[in-house]
Amino acid sequence: MADYLIFLAISTSIFALFALGLNLQWGFTGLINFGHVAFMTLGAYTTVLLSLKGVPLLISAVIGGILAALLGLVIGFSTLRLREDYLSIVTIGVGELVRLVVNNQDLPVGDAWVSGAFGVQSYTIPLSTAPNLIVRLIMIGLLTLLGGITLYSLWRWIRSTKKLGSKQEFATHLGVGILFALLTIAIYISGAIALYDYNPKAGLMLSSLLVLALVFWRLQVLVRSPWGRILKAIREDEEIPKALGKNVFWYKLQSLMLGGAIAGIAGAFFAWQLSAIYPDNFQPQLTFDCWIMVILGGSGNNIGTLLGAVIYFAYDSLTREYLDDIFPSLSTEQAGAFRIMIIGLILIVLMVWRPQGILGKKEELTLGK
Repeated sequence: MADYLIFLAISTSIFALFALGLNLQWGFTGLINFGHVAFMTLGAYTTVLLSLKGVPLLISAVIGGILAALLGLVIGFSTLRLREDYLSIVTIGVGELVRLVVNNQDLPVGDAWVSGAFGVQSYTIPLSTAPNLIVRLIMIGLLTLLGGITLYSLWRWIRSTKKLGSKQEFATHLGVGILFALLTIAIYISGAIALYDYNPKAGLMLSSLLVLALVFWRLQVLVRSPWGRILKAIREDEEIPKALGKNVFWYKLQSLMLGGAIAGIAGAFFAWQLSAIYPDNFQPQLTFDCWIMVILGGSGNNIGTLLGAVIYFAYDSLTREYLDDIFPSLSTEQAGAFRIMIIGLILIVLMVWRPQGILGKKEELTLGK
């Protein structure tokens, strides 16, 4: 059970990071990106191929994020001066283009060139070897610090909602806060035990959670800054910031690049989690899974994005585990289709009942007005 919880924590943190990049682009800036997986693909392959050449993992992941940002720069210069429809069309094409190029191109794997269709295996994964006791205790200390900061931040978030929000908003935030607190405690207990006995997956979990916390913190600062307020103004009506003398194109480009860089870093962790990557690991479905997370939690809300990732992976794991017990007559293909149908039904109900998402603010979002 502890190992499975660690696996879910890694998966959720990676896709929460992936979704934060999309939420910056769509939720805060209004950029429709249906090819977000392209940034993840570029980040994953760059990190893996550089690490096989002997480049340190941290530097490899940073370079992967930079190249993903440069991809956003190329896409932005091509489309952001046009109508938003063109951006959505181009990003779909770019997402598939990157995957197909990787699939059909020979890749420099070590000292040889290997067909991309064969995938890349046997690359270095961070913290794969057991460290000494002192390092393990330091890692447990970092996990403890991260858990403590998370619980304290949740308490402040709920308290501020009680003072400034409505009763309904307070009740929603209280329920979400309790859910996150319970998950934090469960992950902390499982992670601390696994770090002490040392399970390499626990080391990867700690790394992904630390990066997610850092990115989330900096994004919260950014979106509350004047820069973030301009992004929201562009989302609502870009003619207004234009009239105030703001370079709307440049702000859109910054948002697309930063969101792409975050997705590129998520791609590095995704590759490390899989231990072997193939082009088919980066299907367009990943982008639409990411959209589900953002819509469920509430676009334009970073905490909502984290909540959407938690809900999505909780649903995914529960249906994989128990759907066969509930409907034993379903074949494997039928069960997969049924799971997609149910998540679609959930989205339809949510759009009718609460179109802004669970934590989104209806008065703040025009929702395509």
